[in-house]
Amino acid sequence: MASDLQMGPQLEQIHGEIRDNFRALANGFQRLDKMKDSNRQSKQLEELTGRMRECKRLIKDLDREIKDEEARNPPEVNKRLNDEKQSMIKELNSYVALRKTYMNSLGNKKVELFDMGGASEPTADENVQMASAMSNQELIHAGNKTMDETDQAIERSKMVVEQTLEVGTQTAGTLKGQTDQMGRIVNELDTIQFSIKKASQLVKEIGRQVATDKCIMLFLLLIVCGVIAIIIVKIVNPSNKSIRDIPGLAPPAPARRLLSIPEGHGTF
Repeated sequence: MASDLQMGPQLEQIHGEIRDNFRALANGFQRLDKMKDSNRQSKQLEELTGRMRECKRLIKDLDREIKDEEARNPPEVNKRLNDEKQSMIKELNSYVALRKTYMNSLGNKKVELFDMGGASEPTADENVQMASAMSNQELIHAGNKTMDETDQAIERSKMVVEQTLEVGTQTAGTLKGQTDQMGRIVNELDTIQFSIKKASQLVKEIGRQVATDKCIMLFLLLIVCGVIAIIIVKIVNPSNKSIRDIPGLAPPAPARRLLSIPEGHGTF
């Protein structure tokens, strides 16, 4: 039947793994019939129990994949896939009942069926009742309920992951904004430092110009003072020949004396 079913790659892989485990269970129970040592039988039963756990997990995965592909498959294909799943559940129940028979024959009441390591998991007797005494519809309902609880837990985990991603995105945006702001501050500081450097150079140039202007003014003042001193000396002592005449400044004119004529003398 499996070769005639239309399955996706993932669904086909899960189906093949379940069938491989069923073949391993059939061979394991055949070897168990040939064993006489109770210790070896107990060990073989533990290995077969592990196979049953794996089959149970794979059947859940199979049911999930069937639901995922239900919208893409025709109704006839979905019906055949569900029939195949129920057939696998029945086959697994038969192995569970067979295991119970061997457990009773060995007197081993302590080995748990489908023990997943939790303290609240059902005991072997409860699992046997669930697997053998319940009808197929009850088994399907219980399995669907368990898978619904698992789906709800997955959805809650997805919500937590989405919230974490949202917080991470907001944090990344805030960090990016702060990084850009720090970059702008650094650029402004560089601009201010450059302006301060240019201002320092300008102040130095102004200082040099002021010093030069002061020297020129000092020289001009000395020249003016020298000229004034020369003028004063020439005025006070005009006969001093050691000082050259200043152009534009004539020496004082000599005093003019009038010629007097004695009385009684006539003119020629």
